[in-house]
Amino acid sequence: MSITLSHFLVLGAILFALSVVGIFMNRKNLIVLLMAIELMLLAVNLNFIAFSHYLGDLSGQIFVFFILTVAAAESAIGLAILVVLFRNLNTVEVEKLDGLKG
Repeated sequence: MSITLSHFLVLGAILFALSVVGIFMNRKNLIVLLMAIELMLLAVNLNFIAFSHYLGDLSGQIFVFFILTVAAAESAIGLAILVVLFRNLNTVEVEKLDGLKG
């Protein structure tokens, strides 16, 4: 039994669905929301790599490196903002952050 493209696509769809469920089910903790967004990006990357491999084109794998770079920068900036918010407000709950509205 060999692993086909549909196996990778089903796994990517499951990961993407789990991340969407994680975003909608947990609206309180900002850390879990960031992790769900990262899981969503990784599911998309899995699809890029699977299509790149099965089509024999390296452009999908190169595009994944750019996505991972942006995701790493987004994580670093998001966690830095989270640390500053926790120091100022002593919470990471999304509901308590409504005082930041302009």
